[in-house]
Amino acid sequence: MGVPNKQEIKGKGQKVKGAVKEKVGRALGYPGIEGEGAAEREQGEGREKMGRARRKIGEAIKDLGQAIRK
Repeated sequence: MGVPNKQEIKGKGQKVKGAVKEKVGRALGYPGIEGEGAAEREQGEGREKMGRARRKIGEAIKDLGQAIRK
């Protein structure tokens, strides 16, 4: 596994922020905040997955380049 890129890190942060918002909304009885948190958490998961895919593609291209040079 390589070093996480910016998209993965931002996705993780957004996921955590959304989860906190969701739990606070649930605890305080505010369904609007709970819904916002859930949406933000899901966006963060998607962003993290895109970052992970981008990193893996970059690693595959790098490996392919090294294989061609040999």
